[in-house]
Amino acid sequence: MKNHKGIPMHRIASLALAAASGLAAIGACASQTQSNTIGEGIATSVTQAVVKSYLDSYAREYQRLSTESSEAQWASNTRIVAGDSTNAVRTKAADEALNRFVGSTENINRIRTFLKAESVLTPIQKRQLETMLYNAATGPQMVADVVSRRIAADAAQTEKLYGYTFNVAGKAVTPNQIDSVLRNGTNPTERRAYWEASKAIGPTLKPGIVELRSLRNQTVQALGYSDFFSYQVSDYGMTADEMLRLTDGMNRELRPLFRELHTWARYELAKKYNQPVPKLIPADWLPNRWGQDWSALATVSGLNLDSAFVGKTPEWIVRQGEEFYKSLGFEPLPASFWEKSSLYPLAAGSPFKKNTHASAWHMDLQNDVRSLMSVEPNADWYGTSHHELGHVYYYMTYSRPEVPLVLRGGANRAYHEGIGTLMELASGQRRYLVNRGVISGGSVPDTMQSLLKEALQYVVFMPFSTGTMTRFEHELYSKNLSPDQFNAKWWELAAKYQGIAPPTPRGENFADALTKTHINDDAGQYYDYALSQALLFQLHNHIARNILKQNPHDTDYYGNREVGSFLKALMAPGASRPWREVLKETTGQELNAQAMVAYFAPLHTWLKEQNKGRTYTLPEI
Repeated sequence: MKNHKGIPMHRIASLALAAASGLAAIGACASQTQSNTIGEGIATSVTQAVVKSYLDSYAREYQRLSTESSEAQWASNTRIVAGDSTNAVRTKAADEALNRFVGSTENINRIRTFLKAESVLTPIQKRQLETMLYNAATGPQMVADVVSRRIAADAAQTEKLYGYTFNVAGKAVTPNQIDSVLRNGTNPTERRAYWEASKAIGPTLKPGIVELRSLRNQTVQALGYSDFFSYQVSDYGMTADEMLRLTDGMNRELRPLFRELHTWARYELAKKYNQPVPKLIPADWLPNRWGQDWSALATVSGLNLDSAFVGKTPEWIVRQGEEFYKSLGFEPLPASFWEKSSLYPLAAGSPFKKNTHASAWHMDLQNDVRSLMSVEPNADWYGTSHHELGHVYYYMTYSRPEVPLVLRGGANRAYHEGIGTLMELASGQRRYLVNRGVISGGSVPDTMQSLLKEALQYVVFMPFSTGTMTRFEHELYSKNLSPDQFNAKWWELAAKYQGIAPPTPRGENFADALTKTHINDDAGQYYDYALSQALLFQLHNHIARNILKQNPHDTDYYGNREVGSFLKALMAPGASRPWREVLKETTGQELNAQAMVAYFAPLHTWLKEQNKGRTYTLPEI
């Protein structure tokens, strides 16, 4: 999961496409505030032809305005010029126009009227209407001033987030340079300096988050939601408390394994830095700015991927990803993808900056698909490219006449991440790499070290996503966390869930939580990534055992059209069918974390042996 690239939720909630299971409650919640505006007898005049005409008209306008908004957002993310507000002004205008339409009182009332006439609706029409009502909560025009201010605040926060210049000892450094030092650096003083530099942006972002918290909450409260976090969770057909119980349950299920990983890492890092073994791991000892990915702590003999890409070009890295999908039976990427995407780092001395967080974009809900990356020829970007193209191919697969425009999204938000990360996992397995010529067939990687490296990426991520991030945003939106407690709460959660601590005391003059991209521009839905992890291991286990008949730890999907057909069956419906039904039909199971636990069972046994005689200090949850 590297940097947590994903669906570009660059608009607030990205006009998220809802799972139908959660929409009945949404409709009921919303109807409490405006039911008296709909005449009691109106629903009886609704006909199939009237509904179809309305949905067709809505879709045309929605696509036009959505495309204009996406284009403006794209410019704001790919060409950031200090002191130039041109993109921000354009983005604000485009987003306001989209929100005025999606959240118009007229549309809300008509949607509710049609939903009252359920007997004349087809299932796909009902699903469209429910999704449109859910989307309306991103910009309800009964609070047009709040929506306008929120859009402006969003744009301003994006400019601050990606226009910031990081500095170490008075010298400008890029996010990629910071990440490289934390992954590979061995000098504790240098590591501390780069880690602290990565957090320096926090105070700059704090006023904007305080304002956005208020505006985001007010926006969705206009349609009856208690707060923004609860609104986002409702996409899954769940309450906030139900989501917290689910994420806590997943966390507890993986806790025994994470406890072993945490203990192993404490002792290994203390030895590396010649320091006493700490109870909580100092954050600057870890190879990731937020301690969400520790995979660089493990080196797999016979699997040095970074050296495999020496001499390769960034374009070669991305093309490898495209070839993978084509081999499964997917179409080549459209020429416009290569022409319009922003795939590589900006040249030194560039007069503008760009968002360095990898993402995939569905610009017009049809054929204009793009990716925003900063690809370099290394193992991290090799996996990231496969991941981002997973999103792009998901867009392409459900962009077909059978899927209405407003339902062109993942079956739920976790599906998009699940598919992307599934392909990232598959692209890193030994058999795939050997068969692609990336590593030598004669090399025999240490299988336990390989499994350890994967666990340090995937398992370590779970307490961060289900715990630190999800709980912080719940506190932020649902409990109105006081700004003078932001940093204390963040590090309290990091200690409890991740077993990490800041290298030195950090008071409220810092705002370390806000350095995480998603809290600013992809808010209230980080649990998506946790659910996607459970999904990806469930899908991978099914593909490995039932289609490929291969060991799940050593697979090669490449060229297998049956794997491609299985993935297409999952992806093609988009959000037009309930996600639980699609998963049950394709895998025969409900969503669960058992496949993830089973995948790492051999490692769990090995770690217990390594940790004999060591002290466990990971807090209970």
